[in-house]
Amino acid sequence: MQPIHPDDLKNTVVPAGAITLWWLGQGSFLCKSPGGKIVAVDPYLSNSCKAIGDKAGYDMDRRIPPPLAPSDLAGIDLYAITHSHQDHLDPETLQGYRAAGGSGPYLAPAETREKLQSLGVPAEQIVMTWPNHVHRVGDVSLRATFAIPLGGDDLTHVGYLISIDNGPTIWISGDTGYHELIAATVAEQRPDVIFPVINGTFRNMTPADAARLTEVIQPKIVIPCHYDLFPANAVSPELLRSNLRLLGLADRYQTLEQGEPFTYQRA
Repeated sequence: MQPIHPDDLKNTVVPAGAITLWWLGQGSFLCKSPGGKIVAVDPYLSNSCKAIGDKAGYDMDRRIPPPLAPSDLAGIDLYAITHSHQDHLDPETLQGYRAAGGSGPYLAPAETREKLQSLGVPAEQIVMTWPNHVHRVGDVSLRATFAIPLGGDDLTHVGYLISIDNGPTIWISGDTGYHELIAATVAEQRPDVIFPVINGTFRNMTPADAARLTEVIQPKIVIPCHYDLFPANAVSPELLRSNLRLLGLADRYQTLEQGEPFTYQRA
C-alpha cells in the first residue's frame, strides 16, 4: 500500500487527453482529470465492515490500511456511489468527509440516495442517477451502467463509465454479477480501461466472468478490483490473468497497488 498525501491529489498534473487514478482498495477509486476535477467512487476508508462481518460470521477485518483519511477527501469535486452496501457507502468515511467540510455533490442511485439522507446528507446535495443517465462535472462525464445486485436489499446498483473530454473512458463496474446486457451496453461506449470486480463469493463476477466480459468489451487494459481487502472474500487476481490467457487476452491484464497513481493517456 502506498500512502496518499492530500497534496498528491492537489499537485498531480494530468496531461491533456489523459486520466489519473488511485485505487484505494476494494471497489474504491479517486480519478483526476486534466481540468483538475477529482471524483471519488465508493470511498471505503475505515474498518467499519468488521463489526458487520463479526455479527454475520464473516472475517471482514480489512487486511490493508486505507491509503488516506476520510478528511483528505474534503477537496474533491464529486462523491459518486454505486450502491448502498457499507463497503461502498461507508458511514464512517462519509462522516469524516463531512466533518472536514465536504459537501458533495453526491451522485447516487435511488436506494443509495435514501441511505445518504438517512445519514444526514441534505437532499439538495444529492444528484440521483440510473443506467444511461449522464452527469457532468467540468471536463468529466459519468454515465451510470446497469448492474446485477447481490440480493433484494438494494436493487438499484450501478457502475460508472467515466469519460474525459477529448480523452479516454474508463469503466468501474461496481458490485455486479455477469449479464450479457452489461457487456453489450458497456462495449457500445468503447472504454479504454475497465475495472471489473472479481469477488464471486457474494454473487459478483468471478475471474472467469470478468474475462468473458473483457472479451466482449475489448478494452486496452483490464484491472481487477474488489478481491483484496476482506479475508472472507479474498481472491487471487492471477485467476483473472489465467482466464484471460485462455481467451488470448493476457496482454490486457494489469494490477495496481493501493494508493499508487495510474495515468492512462489515449494514443
